[in-house]
Amino acid sequence: MRLQSCSSLRGMLLSWLQRAGMVAGPSSEAAGSSHINAKKKKGLLSIFADHCGFLTGQRLRRFCQVGELYSNLYSERTRWTLVGNIWRRLHNKHAPAGRLMAALACVFMWENEKIQDEEMCRCGLELEALEAVKPLSSSLGNVGGQQDPSWEIVMEKKDFRVWKRPLPNSHLYEYRVLGSYSDVTPRQFFNVQLDTEYRKKWDSLVIKLEVVDRDANTGSEVVHWATHFPYPMYSRDYVYVRRYDVDVNNNLMILVSRAVQHPKVPETQEFVRVHSYQSKMVIRPHKSFDENGFDYLLTYSDDPQTVFPRYCVSWMVSSGMPDFLAKLHTAALLAKNLELGIQDYTGVIKPSDSNRQASQERLTGDNPHTSSSGQIYA
Repeated sequence: MRLQSCSSLRGMLLSWLQRAGMVAGPSSEAAGSSHINAKKKKGLLSIFADHCGFLTGQRLRRFCQVGELYSNLYSERTRWTLVGNIWRRLHNKHAPAGRLMAALACVFMWENEKIQDEEMCRCGLELEALEAVKPLSSSLGNVGGQQDPSWEIVMEKKDFRVWKRPLPNSHLYEYRVLGSYSDVTPRQFFNVQLDTEYRKKWDSLVIKLEVVDRDANTGSEVVHWATHFPYPMYSRDYVYVRRYDVDVNNNLMILVSRAVQHPKVPETQEFVRVHSYQSKMVIRPHKSFDENGFDYLLTYSDDPQTVFPRYCVSWMVSSGMPDFLAKLHTAALLAKNLELGIQDYTGVIKPSDSNRQASQERLTGDNPHTSSSGQIYA
């Protein structure tokens, strides 16, 4: 087959040379002319072969250089993930050409990775559902206060309750904390969670915490967070997109985070990358955003990629969440008492009775996210 292809290519080349007048045709049979034309033909073929060899060698060298560069920049797992993504895009007939080019160029696609408006709305509805079941549970003596039977209560104290439920098709759990504070304002508690520079001071487990990318349209950010894990486990790092929203009409503050992959933060041998992570925090002020007292709902899940049994991981997470919330509360109190200049992510909010009027239309997503006058973004 290869010989037939070579013969066909040679025949096409000779035909082209004949049409160009570089090779003698059947009408030129003189001995001297044939000898000269044969030399010309041999010389042109040699030049053509050398040119093809040069281009092929150049392409191979460039391919090897690119491969060596990526092997130095990315871990083996990340390289295979990148190759797999490119392969799937090449075989997906409905994938837009822009997404394929973005994968090849390692560009972060905000349109695909951003946290949608519907997800922000669902967080508010989850808190409202729990608030609605409070009177029912108290009258029936149900100390769990949880409407969905799939949630199992893990811990109950004066100011908070912790539930867990198994994640579908996984050995891990999703956790939910419903709590309340009366000695700090919702604005302070919200800002302390978002201020990365201040967290480096009050959270001793932080190794690295920085914003690596921002989306001007929604105020979303991509954050790289590296943290210590209990001995003897290696330190973990997270790359996640977060979006925050203050809904004045419904008197809610919402913060949603989810793990993503970002080309600016490739995996390294220094940390174990956590690829599955999600956190949702909803805050409901008792009065206003600048007066003490609020309820909060935290829903959390991640896969720390440990070799420990399921009950060990469950114990670490269920005990670690209240500890983190206690440190977060202490940091908010410290910022309040010392009047530290932490960044205000909520904008200017004036306390008003109208802020506490419920708007079910907004929560169910009937109004576009960008058209609501009660939305405040960073």
